[in-house]
Amino acid sequence: MITNRWLEKRKPHWTRLEALVQQSRGGISALSHAELKELGLLYRQTASDLAAVREDVNSRQLAAYLNQLLGRAHNLIYMGGKPKVGALVHFYRDTYPRLFRQLLPQTALATAIVLLTMFGAWFLTLRDPAFAHRLLGPQMMQTIEQKKMWTDSVVTMKPLASSGIMTNNLSVAFSTFALGITGGLGTIYMLVVNGLLLGVIGAATAHAGMALLLWSFVAPHGALELPAIFIAGGSGFEIARGLLFPGLLPRRDSLEIAGSRAARLLLGTIPMLVVAGVIEGFFSPSGAPVAAKFALSALLFSALCTYLFLSQRALVGDAKVDSVP
Repeated sequence: MITNRWLEKRKPHWTRLEALVQQSRGGISALSHAELKELGLLYRQTASDLAAVREDVNSRQLAAYLNQLLGRAHNLIYMGGKPKVGALVHFYRDTYPRLFRQLLPQTALATAIVLLTMFGAWFLTLRDPAFAHRLLGPQMMQTIEQKKMWTDSVVTMKPLASSGIMTNNLSVAFSTFALGITGGLGTIYMLVVNGLLLGVIGAATAHAGMALLLWSFVAPHGALELPAIFIAGGSGFEIARGLLFPGLLPRRDSLEIAGSRAARLLLGTIPMLVVAGVIEGFFSPSGAPVAAKFALSALLFSALCTYLFLSQRALVGDAKVDSVP
């Protein structure tokens, strides 16, 4: 049980650590040798305090504050070295799955928004086919009604199409992330648009008897592309959380910490979108058997879930303070 006496004794140390971190915004060179030693000592003491606070179920807000403070101090202490390939490997192998699980509620919210919008648009299109005409336009609807896939042109220009698809997907992901600064409203808009298009196109192609054609095209690359968009939405909501709910931190510091976490969460989607772009440009529109396309989709999605949720090295580190590569 955390007592008021213990808090009064420890708070000056946390305040001092926060002051040193604030003082070194421009870099660790802003601190003297004595202050650097003090920073290291306060960091270790605060880490010990955090372990004690976590034992008290009534001190969750304080635990969150200390965890954020330690994260900022950790970034400062370990920012000096040049980036190494090993650090990048460590980030994707260990840190990223752990970060994903820490921010899972934000990603789950983004996923729910897309899926709810998609199913809502699906049923609305089935009840009112004119809705699809208004949203998709006459040219695309004519293609669907003729039972043709608008993706056929991709086959004739695979390298260029793949590059364009990657660029577009990365643009969508970065926009969804960056619009978190609007308090999450811009992120919600991007997610709703994606869900709306999925629902309307899905219903329109199903009505035209093209459901298998559509989903056998979407499945191979969608196993990575759609989760990447959901994660990008989660990163946008993390920015919004830092902006709207700073807790015990000044809003500026809360936004800075949340922005750093969100940017690292988004960073993990880049390899996913690159691979998805290659698949969408070369394999999805190909004449490969439908069973092979769905098999690849299942394989990729299973591998992604195993990596994000069951990475053993990252599971070991789940209880530790989050670190930056």
